[in-house]
Amino acid sequence: MNSILGKPIVRFSGATFVYADRVALDKITLDISEGEFVGLIGPNGSGKTTFLKGILGLIHPSEGILQIFDCACEQLRCHHRARIGYLPQKERTDPDYPITAWEVALMGRYGALGLIRRPAQADREIVLESLKAVDMLDRRDIPFGNLSGGQQQRVLIARALAQRPKILLLDEPTSGIDAATQHRLMDLIQQLHQTYRLTILFVTHDINIISPLANTLIFLKTRLYAKGPPESVLCQETLSLIYGKDVLLTQREKMPYVIVSDTHAG
Repeated sequence: MNSILGKPIVRFSGATFVYADRVALDKITLDISEGEFVGLIGPNGSGKTTFLKGILGLIHPSEGILQIFDCACEQLRCHHRARIGYLPQKERTDPDYPITAWEVALMGRYGALGLIRRPAQADREIVLESLKAVDMLDRRDIPFGNLSGGQQQRVLIARALAQRPKILLLDEPTSGIDAATQHRLMDLIQQLHQTYRLTILFVTHDINIISPLANTLIFLKTRLYAKGPPESVLCQETLSLIYGKDVLLTQREKMPYVIVSDTHAG
């Protein structure tokens, strides 16, 4: 875990987001610093995806301010967005769709290139480096749909890395893959954080998979319930406010371990 953090790179100041005529996030105030590894946690419908969409500049606050790279989110331009890598929630992939792992990773360069320019040798070298970083270089010519779920996630992370981002947003990257693959993917994300000094926002339902790695945990349920180091915010009071009474905080291998009756929220 990297404890040396830089200046704030994302700043919510009393930001409220309304989605489909309901308040998705209410008066959020917090900073995220350069190099910070943040776990973003909350039950379904708590506003986690809205939080990411705000940072991407896809939705704007109805009240308050959200600043990314010292500019308001509604003023983000293409060159700003190109510095934000994004791994969306996993979707089913058609195994017959004719696109290779290389071509998927190459898409990460399009934000920097624009609509007209074609990838140059320098762009191809960046993609090669990105695939190598996620240990998928030797599978670059395999159809994307033929890869395992964990391999697909690695290629999509390579696509985000090919943008040369400063911020990496990961929306439930371990969902739908087996436990062993989850842990290998977490090891990879931790390595990328340290190697590239990325600011990482990792959205998950699984508190136990993220708490050993993150500098900071953020608990959301429409409003901000807690933000701080895992050892400070993982407490019975906060967990009960978010998940109700059916939650247990215990210890496993000297680390806090959370058991929630709703397995989708744990």
